[in-house]
Amino acid sequence: MKIKTPMKTKENTQKTPPKFIFIVGGVISGVGKGIAASSIGTLLKARGHVVTAIKIDPYVNVDAGTMNPTEHGEVFVLSDGDECDQDMGNYERFLDTTLTKVNYMTTGRVYQSVIQKERNLEYKGKCVQVVPHIPLEVISRIKHAQKEANADVVIIEIGGTVGEYENILFLEAARMLKIEHHDDVAFVMVSYLPVPSKVGEMKTKPTQHAVRNLNGTGIQPDIILARSNVALDDKRKEKLALFCNVRSERIISAPDVESVYDIPANFERDNLGNILCEVLQLKDKQKSTLFEWTNFFGKAKKYTKEVHIAVVGKYFDTGDFVLSDSYISIIESLKYAAYALKAKPVLHWLNSKDFETKDKKKLALLKTYDGILVPGGFGSQGVEGKINAIQYVRENNIPFFGICYGMQLAVIEYARHVLNMKDAHTTEVDSKTPYPVIDILPEQKEKLLKKEYGNSMRLGEYEAILKMKTIAQKAYGSQKIEERHRHRYEVNPEYVAKLQSKDLQFSGTSPDSTLMEICELPVSVHSFFLAAQFHPEFKSRPFAPHPLFKAFVSASLKNKKA
Repeated sequence: MKIKTPMKTKENTQKTPPKFIFIVGGVISGVGKGIAASSIGTLLKARGHVVTAIKIDPYVNVDAGTMNPTEHGEVFVLSDGDECDQDMGNYERFLDTTLTKVNYMTTGRVYQSVIQKERNLEYKGKCVQVVPHIPLEVISRIKHAQKEANADVVIIEIGGTVGEYENILFLEAARMLKIEHHDDVAFVMVSYLPVPSKVGEMKTKPTQHAVRNLNGTGIQPDIILARSNVALDDKRKEKLALFCNVRSERIISAPDVESVYDIPANFERDNLGNILCEVLQLKDKQKSTLFEWTNFFGKAKKYTKEVHIAVVGKYFDTGDFVLSDSYISIIESLKYAAYALKAKPVLHWLNSKDFETKDKKKLALLKTYDGILVPGGFGSQGVEGKINAIQYVRENNIPFFGICYGMQLAVIEYARHVLNMKDAHTTEVDSKTPYPVIDILPEQKEKLLKKEYGNSMRLGEYEAILKMKTIAQKAYGSQKIEERHRHRYEVNPEYVAKLQSKDLQFSGTSPDSTLMEICELPVSVHSFFLAAQFHPEFKSRPFAPHPLFKAFVSASLKNKKA
C-alpha cells in the first residue's frame, strides 16, 4: 500500500517564529543582568542561532550621552553614533556583533517617538494614552530590531529592578508581547540572594518578594538566575521552587566568579541553554561550539607572565567607592590584548588629581608600571594631573597610550614642554590660552551657542588614513581604517605644522587631512608613545583584540623585560 505524503501546509513550511527573552532584575540593580543577557546570547549563538540584544534604560534621558559616567558608568558609542549604556558594549563583545540605535531605548526616547507620531497625525485622531500606546511603541521597537538583524532570538534586558515605578510600562509591554506570542516569549529573573555576615545563611525571602512583585504585573518568570557570592544549594533551590512557582531545575545558580567570561560555561553546566530551548520550543541549528569560548578563556586564566598597566583617569570617585565601570571597554580591551600575547593583565587605577601638584615621589611611582594609559574625559577636573603624568612617561621612556582626551592632553604637554608654547591648552578648559593647540570643531560652535548638547558631538564611525611605516600603520597592517568617535574638540589645524616641527608626527588623519586622528613619537625617540583621537576600545573583541591595544601591551611587555 502506498503511503500518502502529507500535504505541505503554510503552517508546517513556515520558518520558526522569532523568540523573545526578557531579562528582568529582582532585589537590587548592578548584579549582572547585562552579563547574564550577554551570556545567554553566547549560549544560543553557539547553538547556531542568530541572536540580537536590546537594552531598555528606564531613564527619561533620550540617550546615555548626557549621563555622568561616575554615576551611570561608561557611555558606549555604537557604529552609527548612538550613545548608549555600557551593557551594549557587553552585547557586542560577547556576541561578536555590531549593534545600532534600534537596539537601545530609554523612557525618554520612547515618549519622544510617541509624541512625534501624535504631532504627525500618525494615530489618526485617536486619544493617545500612556497605555496602550507607550507599551505598543516598545513592542514595535523590539520587533523592528528583530527584523533588522533577521534574528532567531531577541534578548531584551529591562534596566533596574522589578517594583520600580519607572519599569512598569516596559513590563506591561513584555506582558502584552507574551499574550501575542505565547510560546515564543520567555522571562528570566536575575535576583540577588544575600548571605548576611552575622547570620551566615543564604536568604531567599527578598527573591520571593521580587517574584511576587513581578507576578503583580501579570508576568511569571520561567527561569530564575540566583546571584550570590556563593553557589546556591539544593535546599535554597527547593524553597525558591516552592514559593516562586518555578521548577527547581529552572533555578540556576549564578555565584560570583573570577571572570565574567566563566559565566557562559557555568550556565551551560547548569543546563540553561537546553532549558531555554525547551521553554521556547527552539531546536539547535548546530552542535554547540561553546567549547571554543571555554578553551580560550580557560587558557587565559593560566597565563603567569604579568603585565602591569596603570590607568590614569578622572572618573573613579563615587562617594567612598571607586567605580572602574567608567572605563569598562578599556579594561576589556587590555585583557584581550594581553591574552593574545599570552600574558596576564594586572590593572591599576591612578587618580589624575593625585599628580596635579607635580609631587616627584608620586610621579616616580609611574616608573613601577610596565605601561601607562590615559583615557578620555571632559572638562578641567584632573587635567593638569594627566598632563604631568604624560610629561613624566614621555621623559622617562615608559610606554604610553592616550585615548581621545588623552591624545589632546599629550599634544598640549608636547607643545608646552618641547615646543616652548607656555600655557598652551585646549579652549575647552582655557578659552583665553595664547596657544589654543586644541580647539572646538567649527560645526560644534554653533551647536553650543544653541545649547544643543545632546547627541551633537562628532559621533560614530569615521574613516582615517595612516602614514606608511609608522607605529600605527604597522599595528593595523593597512592604510585605511574606520574607528568610532565621541568628541567636540580637535587638534587646531593652525598649529599642526608647528607641532610636527620636531619629533611628534600625526600618523593618522581624516581623508581630507584636516583632522588629526593619531599622534606618535618615532621609536628612535621613545619606545612607544602613541595616542588616538577616537575610541579604539569600542571595537575590540575577545578573539580579535584591537591592533593599537595589542601594540601598546606588546610594548609594555618589552618594557617589563628591559
